Amino acid sequence: MTYHRRGDGPPVVLLHAGGLGVAMWDRQYDLLARDHTVIRYDARGHGESSPVTGPFAHHEDLRDLLDGLDLDRPTLVGLSMGARTAIDFAVTHPDRVAGLVLVGPGVSGMKFEDPFVLDQFARMRASTTVDEVAECVLRMWVDGPHRSPDEVDPEVREMCRVLTVHAVTSGVFTIMGDEVHAVDRLHELTAPTLVVVGDLDSSDIHVVADLVLGAAPRAGKVVVEGAAHLVNLDRPDEFDRALLRFLSASR
Repeated sequence: MTYHRRGDGPPVVLLHAGGLGVAMWDRQYDLLARDHTVIRYDARGHGESSPVTGPFAHHEDLRDLLDGLDLDRPTLVGLSMGARTAIDFAVTHPDRVAGLVLVGPGVSGMKFEDPFVLDQFARMRASTTVDEVAECVLRMWVDGPHRSPDEVDPEVREMCRVLTVHAVTSGVFTIMGDEVHAVDRLHELTAPTLVVVGDLDSSDIHVVADLVLGAAPRAGKVVVEGAAHLVNLDRPDEFDRALLRFLSASR
């Protein structure tokens, strides 16, 4: 597993969205390293990490990384699949998490019902090229249901396209890891939790955000206007303020 580590202080681990990689956290990695030990890594099958070749679980890969780095009770900051991994880890190893920042969160066991997302899933299944599959992923999770591609920062979209093409080629969207169906265990998220969601994200993600808020006993929520799924890339200033405020309060 390829990881980066920098800084000194309370540990924070950044978990990227599915199909992307560590580059999506460039800004926050530099920001947090000023007074935290910050780690970011490419999940299995993503970026420079090992390809998917057999059974695995993203949350147990995270456990192995923390064990190898001898990190105790970090705050986990996860976006989309990264939040999904963080939740699975937190309900499986609750004593090993100091806090959770769940951004545009997915959760294992969730159902997709947003018509726009379901349409893109159907288009993915009918696609015959890597580029066509990648474009469906971009439409769902970079543009979102309320924006056209030309309404997204072109540099952000191109970065995401390159990473997504690599992920599609690596098979990350066809081989799923083992999960714990945490959608029924959100009440077990006992660590301080911040849910961050863009107002332009899909209805499915807003449902998950509200489920966490209603079930986790120490959860709060921030809605970022003008952001879709990738909140930290769409509205970095607003996201950074919310993140730093949470980390400061947790300390």
